Amino acid sequence: MPPPRKDAASGPRAAANPPKSTNPLDYQHGARPAAVMPKEFPDGVVVAAHRHERAQLIYAVAGVVEVTAGQSLWLVPPQRALWMPAGVQHGMRARGMVSLRTLYIRPEACPAATPALPQLVNVSPLLRELMLRAAALPLGPAGTAREDRLLGVLLDELAWSPEQPLCLPASQDRRLARICGALRENPADARTLAEWAREVGASSRTLARLFVAGTGISFVHWRQQARLLYALPRLAAGEPVATIAADLGYDTAGAFATMFRRYTGTTPSQYARMSDPAQ
Repeated sequence: MPPPRKDAASGPRAAANPPKSTNPLDYQHGARPAAVMPKEFPDGVVVAAHRHERAQLIYAVAGVVEVTAGQSLWLVPPQRALWMPAGVQHGMRARGMVSLRTLYIRPEACPAATPALPQLVNVSPLLRELMLRAAALPLGPAGTAREDRLLGVLLDELAWSPEQPLCLPASQDRRLARICGALRENPADARTLAEWAREVGASSRTLARLFVAGTGISFVHWRQQARLLYALPRLAAGEPVATIAADLGYDTAGAFATMFRRYTGTTPSQYARMSDPAQ
């Protein structure tokens, strides 16, 4: 009589390859120079403010991640990743269903000229594939020579983006905080700086100076970035460009597309296609 068949999931191969940890604490120590953690997040999940011993690269293969660090808010779509230095406190929220790949790096393995503050990284097709491949590697005490070479190429591929159009800087000034908060809630608000000045009790000249001093950009630039950040998750979710443009107060989809391309280097339709995980 033949021996009973074993369930494939309980065989030696399954035992040797347990599911990869999704606990960030498991990635803060170890002999490997870097490791990538795969993790899925439902829409709207909030990760409270925290910090890590190792630097990390936050990359969403699908969906959009909203990250707060210091006084700034970042939106990280699939074409970008966010560099987060070790020890920097940050929080996260999933905008849509998010498939996250987080690279944790030992301090001595960090690339040269590593930014001391959070900064965007352009995700090339090669970097994307390296992140996906590294996420499949087991989280062991040491890797093979081939795995070490893969991680080395991944680290070499990191390229800091000189422009930060997906970051929404904030100011601690109460008047600016009031304006910025209102525009985050309603990016379509078309009030001019003079109208806001009457609202918060300051001259338009004072507010213009405070915006540049407190956020590093002008009021108009800040509002355009707020509108861009509002549009990204909706484009990634497949909503019509014309609907988003109208909701943001643009007279035509073309006017919205012009602004979008100026900040991202691509059109809204192209961005939506690139954000589709099936592509």
